[in-house]
Amino acid sequence: MIDRRRLLAGALALAAAPARAQTYPTRPITLIVPFAAGGSTDVIARVMAAGLRLELGQFVVIENRAGAGGSLGTEAIAKATPDGYTIGMGTASTLAINPAAYRNLPFDVLKDLAPITEIAAVPNIMSIHPTVPAKDMAEFIAYAKAQKGKLSYASSGNGSVAHLMGEQFKLATGTDLLHVAYRGIGPAMNDVVGGQVQVLFDNLPTTLPMVQSDKLRALAVSGAKRVAALPNVPTFTELGLPDLEWMAFFGLIAPAGTPSDIIARLRDAITRVMEQPDVRKALEVQQAILVGSAPNEFHGLIERELMRMKRAVEAANIHIDH
Repeated sequence: MIDRRRLLAGALALAAAPARAQTYPTRPITLIVPFAAGGSTDVIARVMAAGLRLELGQFVVIENRAGAGGSLGTEAIAKATPDGYTIGMGTASTLAINPAAYRNLPFDVLKDLAPITEIAAVPNIMSIHPTVPAKDMAEFIAYAKAQKGKLSYASSGNGSVAHLMGEQFKLATGTDLLHVAYRGIGPAMNDVVGGQVQVLFDNLPTTLPMVQSDKLRALAVSGAKRVAALPNVPTFTELGLPDLEWMAFFGLIAPAGTPSDIIARLRDAITRVMEQPDVRKALEVQQAILVGSAPNEFHGLIERELMRMKRAVEAANIHIDH
């Protein structure tokens, strides 16, 4: 028997969706950044927020909620009211690495979050201190094998991108490097530049100035092609290390249950923001490759990267209590 009340409710919801999308937003939007101010995620968020202010006609207020490698802020996004007035930044760390490495996270990235769009992807880079007697990857691998257990690599913390890249490198090359975890990329960078630690895996924007000033020597970058700023540095795939082809991605997410018409409104607005020359320039300064994917495409990326990170975490036996 046909339930006329359900049919009527469905019809009313469909009729309301276009009107809601046209009126949304009617008040300021909170954009949660799950990291401290000043990092790549925060910079990209602020560029997007300024553009969205003009596109949507409402202020987009940045709220930095750092802690637990980005998990605290991501939890706040997942548990927010799904009305389009709280959205957030999602990254490779918060949407793939943390769910793979942290035990008992109080949210599920695939069920409790609604992807809006992948904004950009940033290459990662492997570099070494100039005192290491290796001019390229082949020489470094040979040297590391000869110095088994004597070389170390720095990371911004346990379970970070750098940590997992380092462990994946060891698995892919049969080398034995000691992991040294720091509280953030700043102190890690300082000790590698100072020569106390020999190897660094990091996002390209942070390391690039050190490579350009010859304080570090780049061995490889991730990405489908070489980086314009470092044309002589090969990609991991070129070097026969496709398992190291990890890109740092940055995207916009909302709580699960956010109406699809509002998700579409936000995605369309972000797409227009990304087309603006000043925005493109600001992101390119961060060495970012602009993407602007559809919500289902972003969801697919998150799912694939999460599965890949789970394999890496299991292989390296990395598990962190939340």
